[in-house]
Amino acid sequence: MTSRTLGHRAPLLWLVLPLMAGLVLGKAMESTAVAWPLAGALAAAGLAVAASGRASRLWAIALVGAMLLGGWASYTLHRQRLPDWDRLPPREVRLTLRLDRVFPPTDSRKVSGLATVTRAEGSFRELTGQRLYFSLMLRRGESPPVRSTVVTTTGVLAAVPRDAAADSFDSFLDHAGMNFRLTRGRVLGVERPPTRYRGFCERAAARLYALLSLGIASKRPDLTAVYRAMMLGQKHELSDEQNELFMHSGTMHLFAINGLHIGVVAIALHALLAALRCPRFAAAMITLGVLWLDVDTTGASPSAVRAFLLVAGYQTALVLRRPANGLASLATAALLTLLTEPMALYSASFQMSYGVVVVILAFGLPLGGELEARWKPFQNLPPATWSWWQRQLARASRWLAGALGLGVAATLVSAVTGATFFQVFAPGGLVANLVLVPLAMLVIIAGFASVTVGLAGAATLSILFNHAAAVLLWLIDGLIRLGLHVPGVWWPVQWRADWAAPVSFAALLAVVLAGYATGWRRDRGGFWPPLVVTALALIFGVRFG
Repeated sequence: MTSRTLGHRAPLLWLVLPLMAGLVLGKAMESTAVAWPLAGALAAAGLAVAASGRASRLWAIALVGAMLLGGWASYTLHRQRLPDWDRLPPREVRLTLRLDRVFPPTDSRKVSGLATVTRAEGSFRELTGQRLYFSLMLRRGESPPVRSTVVTTTGVLAAVPRDAAADSFDSFLDHAGMNFRLTRGRVLGVERPPTRYRGFCERAAARLYALLSLGIASKRPDLTAVYRAMMLGQKHELSDEQNELFMHSGTMHLFAINGLHIGVVAIALHALLAALRCPRFAAAMITLGVLWLDVDTTGASPSAVRAFLLVAGYQTALVLRRPANGLASLATAALLTLLTEPMALYSASFQMSYGVVVVILAFGLPLGGELEARWKPFQNLPPATWSWWQRQLARASRWLAGALGLGVAATLVSAVTGATFFQVFAPGGLVANLVLVPLAMLVIIAGFASVTVGLAGAATLSILFNHAAAVLLWLIDGLIRLGLHVPGVWWPVQWRADWAAPVSFAALLAVVLAGYATGWRRDRGGFWPPLVVTALALIFGVRFG
């Protein structure tokens, strides 16, 4: 067990953890003064460089301090919120916006998303460089603008409140670093069309949408919506009933572009290129290129970017013939994400995605190895003497041990984050995912095959693969609906205090990393501390019903 799942080094955690702490400190302080934390970070970094050649550990302490203060300064720089803005009344403005993200349409007459102000007139010049939320009305027959388009707009500008309810859209905007929202707007003109790359991504997304709809969209629109959510990340097509169904069963992660999707596509693509005898370096470049187009075309969510960076780390190690390390790759992905987009730390996608993977790597895999070591059937018989059913039972025992380890890890994180972001505790998700994850992987494989043959011109085969995926989705839907009839599968919950959620989450990650660092020794509690922390959080921090 130890050689496979423990003892991996992840030195970048010494940068990631203090950077995250600095971002949290910056939000807690809510100061507009950036000079002194930035100066402190530079001074600490200089001290770390000066002390690096000595035997003392001063350089390590200085480096941690530099990342802590750097995170504080980074939050302040990206937040850029002046106290006077909270007192500004809503007013009509004229702004030039560069569209950074366009939300999936819920109304054909409107388009909304996130943008950066590139030009503002008069007393609003201080808004230049600010990111804001926009909602624009479209004229009859007007196509919604795509990412990277620069448009001149007019609308009503209002400040995003600081004290918005935790589960409100304003809270999402606040955590994303948005200070303003532009509503009741309209497009006056297009100053610059989208870049060629963005135009290509939009055409590619439309082509994939069409291929994944062949043969099934008119027959089973409900299953087609789930199919496109799994393959394209278009969860807006899910009905309210489907959203509640997947949320209450603890299986919502199956219907998003995340590690499961990226991992299955990467393995399928790698297997296809290996069958075609593609050289190692070329196969790695093709795999990463296709995966990035998949990630960027489907919205580049933090979970998808994290999965891509993990695959990139493994592909790089494969090309360089170096051992791969999941925890080190995850730390690298988190560091790159927070350096480029610090406000991502406060998004549900980042916290759930990175939290789940940290607990899986540091707790789930070692737990699975421990269970496998304890559940070895026929230990007193030489494997060469096993009959066919004994070999199958041993294989099933190994799979069940690994699956339980991963399932328990994911359940611990979802118990805390699910109560935070969805107000749901779904203990039935552990059993549901053991059954449904293999079926979901088959759906993704069918979708990948449908897209591959469809792009090659074999539309008939795309229809065949789409029907296979629809049958699997019908089975998944039926199993979820059947499972929700079991009492106690899910509970509506609410945190008793706003601070309880982040404290519980931080405590869970802390005990997991501490347990991993000490090898989950039995004299220090073994694998029980994460379970105890989660149980205490649910008992004392959460209100059920």
